[in-house]
Amino acid sequence: MMILNSILLLSMPSGGEWLWIILAIVILFGGRKIPELAKGLGKGIREFNDAKDGIKKEIENGAKEASASNTNQQNS
Repeated sequence: MMILNSILLLSMPSGGEWLWIILAIVILFGGRKIPELAKGLGKGIREFNDAKDGIKKEIENGAKEASASNTNQQNS
């Protein structure tokens, strides 16, 4: 029974719960602040994805350079 309770506590909110969450956000932040919050969240996600892509490119370029230098060393 204890395991079932812990699983239920970690589940995603259902439709009615999402309604309460949205209502609480509107009450706490007001209608004017919500677009600013969404804009800030979108900007943060965009910056995170840009940084992730930059790191991925650096790793790929490093791997290409390492394999090219290994090939050059073997040919010499």
